[in-house]
Amino acid sequence: MAVAPQLRALLHAVNALLRKRRYHAALAMLKGFRNGAVYGAKIRAPHALVMTFLFRSGSLQEKLRAILQATYTHSRNLACFVFTYKGLCALQAHVQGETYQVHSFLAAFVGGLLLFGGNNNINSQISMYLLSRVLFALCRLGVEEGYIPKPRWDPFPLFTGLVWGLVLWLFEYHRPTLQPSLQSSMTYLYQDSNVWHDISDFLLYNKSLPSK
Repeated sequence: MAVAPQLRALLHAVNALLRKRRYHAALAMLKGFRNGAVYGAKIRAPHALVMTFLFRSGSLQEKLRAILQATYTHSRNLACFVFTYKGLCALQAHVQGETYQVHSFLAAFVGGLLLFGGNNNINSQISMYLLSRVLFALCRLGVEEGYIPKPRWDPFPLFTGLVWGLVLWLFEYHRPTLQPSLQSSMTYLYQDSNVWHDISDFLLYNKSLPSK
């Protein structure tokens, strides 16, 4: 029964520490690390689960190991990136006495080189995901700032047509240039649908089951 008062005292001390402004930057780095780890796991685990069981061959143990490894790598890299980014932003603000917009770019640039600089499937997927959104955002920013004339009509249908036209052209004639996961998805959709032998692999399965 003596544990409860001690635990309450410990929680009170921890909460008092968390409320101190002098430690805010360091504590924000720690919480950023926590949030990066959680978000990375939540995003990667379902994606790895689906893609592994759809397109990866091997035993169940090998598939589970691949899922866990991909989830761990994504979670670790994102957690360390957030920690690094927030730390470098705080350091620059402390050295220069105030915050400037360039601090975000420089901190993220260094963090990206250190944590996502390895050329592997996970880092490539994350970078491609971000690239599409960065290009969209820069176009919107250009319109808002007056560098790009505001369109008189909605350009989205033309943009969508160009994206789909280019990706199918690349898939059909320059397939190795596409990311492996995209190749797998498009092979399932556009190549596997050209082959069947009977009703089983026409409607029930994508490919014929191996004969025993």
